[in-house]
Amino acid sequence: MKTIKLFPIFFLIASCSSIRVNSDYDKKVDFSAYKTFAFYKTGIDKVEISDLDKKRIMHSIDETMSAKGFTKSETPGLLVNFFTKEREQVNVNQFNMGWGYGWGWGWNPFIWGGTTSINRYNEGTLFIDIIDASKKELIWQGEGEGVLTKDTNKKDENIREFVTKILEQYPPKN
Repeated sequence: MKTIKLFPIFFLIASCSSIRVNSDYDKKVDFSAYKTFAFYKTGIDKVEISDLDKKRIMHSIDETMSAKGFTKSETPGLLVNFFTKEREQVNVNQFNMGWGYGWGWGWNPFIWGGTTSINRYNEGTLFIDIIDASKKELIWQGEGEGVLTKDTNKKDENIREFVTKILEQYPPKN
């Protein structure tokens, strides 16, 4: 007699705080020469998100850059721009167990105990561009990708986490 042991399979979905980051930069640039920054208003005005979210992102960038020792200036060495992308993700998970062909005594086409779960969520990418203000050239770009929240109470925290994790990689360590 065969004994079959069934082990439940659990699917773990990454936490909302899971943000994947990446960056790229011009290896010829001496990043230690930059001490001041300003926002690139022309670029930020084109971003297709709410003005409230723009303010949240700008505030978080301002806090993070200041904590790194940069100063806001009317004559900056760096211009900071950002843009976003958003897409809906759908996860479909199925779990079925029961008796079927090859198990037990004989053949039974019926499956019992099946469940299907569908999870929809929005995933977004925030790109932060650092531009040499005098040359008007992109010298660094960071991106963070993760789950977005629509909960107004958590938006500040979510955006702060995106910005902080992205700018952890700035300035690059040559």
